Parts: sequence; structure tokens; C-alpha cells
Amino acid sequence: MTGKIALEGLEFHAYHGVYPHERSSGNKFEVDVIVETEIQDSAFQDDLAGTINYEDLYALVKKEMEIPSKLLETVGHTIAEKVLKSFSAASQVEVKISKFNPPIGGVCKKASVVVNRHRLRK
Repeated sequence: MTGKIALEGLEFHAYHGVYPHERSSGNKFEVDVIVETEIQDSAFQDDLAGTINYEDLYALVKKEMEIPSKLLETVGHTIAEKVLKSFSAASQVEVKISKFNPPIGGVCKKASVVVNRHRLRK
């Protein structure tokens, strides 16, 4: 059975941004990740091996958020690629990364980037 596993509203203090002050002082970020996956029958019998473990998914996102990058597009793409490599049952992943109070010269609660990746089938 196909289903989706989602982690929403993950919060991190990270050092992503084009400007030097963003990379030295950091900022607050929010990440949402949605993984379309094949959920095995064993998951419906309470067996964690039949699905994607939320804790493992969180650890992957956290690790990538700790690596400074200039662009959120880069971070989102890397997270999506690693999800597909790490979870063989995952067929599609959507990663949304939001930066709070981006330095755009005006009032903006958050700026967001959404990246979608599909597993390539041979």
C-alpha cells in the first residue's frame, strides 16, 4: 500500500545564507518533509520494519541542516536526494525549508523553498 510519512514544523538554528552575517550568526529555520513510500503489510501489524522510521528521517534532516550552505535550494535538494538513497521504499520526497525573518530589506515572516524529487525507475 502506498502512503505518506511526514514530519512537519521541524525547527533548527542553522547557518544558511548568502550574506556573511547569516553564515556567522545563523537564523531560525523550519523544515517540512513528506515522503511517499510503499508501506508494507507488516506495518499494519505494528512492525516498524514495514515503514519509514520518523526518528531516522529526522536524523537525516538534522544532519544536513548542520552543514552551512548559501542556498536553501541546495539544502533541500541534498535532503531529498539522501532520503531517496537512505530509504529504498521511498518513491517521492518533498522538502520545504523556510527561513524566518530573511534579510530582504522589508518585513517578511519567512521565505520558503520547496524541492520535489522522484526516484528514477529503470
